[in-house]
Amino acid sequence: MAVLEVTCSLIGWLGLYSLFCCAFARRGPEWNCRLVTLCHGVAIVLLTAYVLFVDGPWPFTHAGTENTELQTFAMAVCLGYFFFDVGWCVAYRAEGPVMLAHHAASILGILLALLMGVSGCETCGVVFGSEITNPLLQARWFLRQLGLYDGPLGDAVDLLFVALFATVRVGVGTVLFYCELASPRTPLVMKLGGVVMYGLAWVFMVDIARFGYKKSRAKYRRWRENRRLQGAAARSDKSD
Repeated sequence: MAVLEVTCSLIGWLGLYSLFCCAFARRGPEWNCRLVTLCHGVAIVLLTAYVLFVDGPWPFTHAGTENTELQTFAMAVCLGYFFFDVGWCVAYRAEGPVMLAHHAASILGILLALLMGVSGCETCGVVFGSEITNPLLQARWFLRQLGLYDGPLGDAVDLLFVALFATVRVGVGTVLFYCELASPRTPLVMKLGGVVMYGLAWVFMVDIARFGYKKSRAKYRRWRENRRLQGAAARSDKSD
């Protein structure tokens, strides 16, 4: 059943990509792929949120337990998308080694959870935490393409992205990582996978912190320059 669900998921994402390619023929392949990524990000966040907060069980207390049908479905949907995205990235050489490593680790982790039939709750928790910032990342790219990034909207997207990444993916992710390591039910291979995913999260966090520092510094310099120009204009008006 899981194999069928993964296959249907892959076909579905490929079909959606083909539909976008027909609808936005004037746009490049990356535009259409990012539309698929945006759709997946929204859909999988909503699905895993329901799995975690409504259907259960709670990953902080039930790590390593047997997978439920809904957890299996959510992981199959996500796995089909990752197969599509990795294939697209390899075909177009669109991502660097760190992102490809993240995709490979995600695929391996979901595959192990599906094959062993356990650890679905914490795997869905990792998927939720990893994908909750994805729609904002895609929104940032689309804003840049449309010429709307340099302004309050772009700043709001960046601020929310950094805040969510730091609080959910790193902050809450640290608690989930500890619970997974401490759980006697979680298989050793899943714990090792958790180490890899947690390490990659910190690699991304360092890059995001550097980006935030550079952007804040550039904005501060522009603000000082504007203040200097305004002061010079005011002094010129007074002298006149």
